[in-house]
Amino acid sequence: MRLFNLLLFFIVLQACGTKQVTVQRYGSVTGLKPEKLAYYKELHAKAWPGVLKKIKECNIRNYSIYLRKIEAQYFLFSYFEYTGKDFEGDMKKMAADTTTQRWWRETAPCQQPLPEAAAKGDTWATMEEVFHAD
Repeated sequence: MRLFNLLLFFIVLQACGTKQVTVQRYGSVTGLKPEKLAYYKELHAKAWPGVLKKIKECNIRNYSIYLRKIEAQYFLFSYFEYTGKDFEGDMKKMAADTTTQRWWRETAPCQQPLPEAAAKGDTWATMEEVFHAD
């Protein structure tokens, strides 16, 4: 009977489609112009539905942006999890989206890239993950 119950358990698990999802975590940082603080917050308080939809379509979840003032400067720290299989392809898909492009035209003037990112023509500088706990 125990063997039957164990076998039944494994059959049910397999039937439920227990598929392991690979998650890659990303963190990045950029500056925020003080005079654009209120506008940046307002934009994100009412994020455009098309932008949110594209984020999901591009296999991004748990996307968060944090704000911190350090001395006289404001910094934005972003975190997201990527669950797809082609990060570069999904990022190209996002960049090609006209709604996302319009969104970036609103947010980019608010941001002050760090020198490392600016040298590459980027807005956000990637951060190294040094710790993670589930």
